[in-house]
Amino acid sequence: MSRVYLDHNATTPLRAEARDAMLAAMDVVGNPSSVHAEGRAAKMVVERARSQVAGLVGCLPTQVVFTGSATEAAALAVAQKDRHGGRFAALPTEHDCFGDWSEGVPDAMDGPALMAISGANSETGIMQADRRVVAGPSVVCDVTQMVGKVPVEYGDGTPAYMVLSGHKLGGPKGVGALINFTADDPQAILRGGGQEMGRRSGTENVIGIAGFGAAAEAAQQDVEAGKWGRVEKLRNILESALAAASNTTIFVGKDAPRLPNTSCFATPDWKGETQVMQMDLAGFAISAGSACSSGKVKASKVLTAMGLGDVAANAVRVSLGLETTEEDVLRFAEVWAQKLKKHQARAA
Repeated sequence: MSRVYLDHNATTPLRAEARDAMLAAMDVVGNPSSVHAEGRAAKMVVERARSQVAGLVGCLPTQVVFTGSATEAAALAVAQKDRHGGRFAALPTEHDCFGDWSEGVPDAMDGPALMAISGANSETGIMQADRRVVAGPSVVCDVTQMVGKVPVEYGDGTPAYMVLSGHKLGGPKGVGALINFTADDPQAILRGGGQEMGRRSGTENVIGIAGFGAAAEAAQQDVEAGKWGRVEKLRNILESALAAASNTTIFVGKDAPRLPNTSCFATPDWKGETQVMQMDLAGFAISAGSACSSGKVKASKVLTAMGLGDVAANAVRVSLGLETTEEDVLRFAEVWAQKLKKHQARAA
């Protein structure tokens, strides 16, 4: 039988719209910084994508800064900390692109600091209680997993910065964006060329940016059409089937607001890495932890910080996509239950 891809939070399949935009951009020979006709044509590709990304997150096109990844966008945001008290803080549940820069946690900081707070956690899918982007004049909000799955909504204000990535919503790998809501342009950490209006030097990845923009526009249309409601139903079907096979399995964040496609669950005495390998051999792609750390055989620091203790090492994440079918999730649950029975028999 064909393989079933259930690791969309790590990376999504390339959308047809993104592929078409990238193929068209390959024929645009100019450098977007050049003033001749060929350069202006390349610049038009970049600026169209900038407007498409802005439409997805509800900002002005001039507030979009293209980067090589969400990780680079995060580093660019953190580099602005001197404008926000000179320090940077992140919760232990934040992605490593923020956690590795952190000088403490927000509640423990004495005085002002730039703070990272995710709109949705990549490992568990848990969102903020009101499902809105976290606002605040000294907040950088990671919306990498949120955009393209749920509406991007704001409350009484906006954060200072947001970060997102192309390959999490059907665009290509190797392109991301920083959204700058502040009145000042971010000071570049990559210098030398003055591209992106002096905010990020380096010739723009025109082909990748074109794909990112097209994917952003298509993703917004899918959200507005309510397509992720079907995926959420499939996620619930999956969890019901898994719970029927194992009454000891813990579903992380089951009663909290979650992304519609994400299920993180842990089964005592069955290592997450073992489950990933066994399901891979059976034709299913899932993960243990975030994509950046899933190759490391250790407990998720996110789940450990959430208080799961030793069970954190037994967690896996299944993340569905728009192309996932009910047959896919039921077949996964059936095979997973078979693997669990064999594991329990060997351990007895």
